[in-house]
Amino acid sequence: MSNNWLGLTAKTVIVTGGASGIGKAVAQEFLDEGANVVVCDMNPKAPAFEEHGQKGKLLYVVTDVTSMESVQAMTDKAVEAFGQIDVLVNNAGINIPRLLVDSHAPRGKYELDERVWDKVMNVNLKGVFFCAQAVAREMVKKGQGVIINMSSESGLEGSEGQSVYAATKNAVNSLTRSWAKELGKLGVRVVGVAPGILEATGLRTIEYETALAYTRGITVEQLREGYSKTSTTPLGRSGKLTEVADLVCYMASQRASYVHGVTFNVAGGKTRG
Repeated sequence: MSNNWLGLTAKTVIVTGGASGIGKAVAQEFLDEGANVVVCDMNPKAPAFEEHGQKGKLLYVVTDVTSMESVQAMTDKAVEAFGQIDVLVNNAGINIPRLLVDSHAPRGKYELDERVWDKVMNVNLKGVFFCAQAVAREMVKKGQGVIINMSSESGLEGSEGQSVYAATKNAVNSLTRSWAKELGKLGVRVVGVAPGILEATGLRTIEYETALAYTRGITVEQLREGYSKTSTTPLGRSGKLTEVADLVCYMASQRASYVHGVTFNVAGGKTRG
C-alpha cells in the first residue's frame, strides 16, 4: 500500500500485544506506513522490526493490560513521546483451551476452572476495557481517533474447546458496537477485526496445541493437518498475518472514515456452514 494513499504518516498508533503474532505484523505495517507506533506487551524484551521503506518511530512500553495503572502509564508515555494518540489497536489477548466438562478426566487438567476463566476474561475483556478507556479519554479531548478491537472468527461462530476465548471475543464485538454508539458523536470511530485461521506463529505453542487437540479428541498431528487442509475455508488456505494488518491499517485511515460500529471477519469465507 502507498503511504500517501492511507495518509498514516506521523500518526500515533498504540498496538497492544504487539511483540508477536498479529500484533507484531500490525505494528510493522504501521511503521512501514510512516506512523509512530507504541508497541506494548508483557514481554520484557522489545521485539525487532524490519527497517525497510519509510519507517515511523517506535516506542516499546512493557505493559500489563489487566492493570489500570500500567495501562495509564503506557498511555501517558505515548502522549509524552508523540503529543497525541490517533489510533488504538486493542490486540492483546490469550487463549487457553479447556472443556466445560471432561468426561474422561472429570476436574482434570483440561477441564475449565475458575483460574483459567478469570485469566482469559481479565486479559481479553478487562484489558480491552482498560486500554480503550484510557486512550479514548485522550482522543475525545481532540475530537478524533480510531479504536480497533481485535476479535476472532470464533467469537462469531463459537469454537470447540475454546468456549471462554470465543465468549470473550463475542463480548468484544458487543463492546465495539456499544462504544461506537457512545464515541461516534464525540468524533471517535470504533471498529472490530475478526481473523480466522492464520499462518502459524510463535503463539501456537506445543502446550496450546496439546490442550486444543485433547479438547477435540484428536492428536496434535491431526490438529496440524486440519490447519493445513482448511477444508472449512472456501478460499482453501490459511490467512496471512499481513492480510489482517492490511485491513487494520485501512480501518485506521481516513479512507475508512464512514466505517463505524462493525466487525469485519477476515477468515477466507469460513462459517459454520
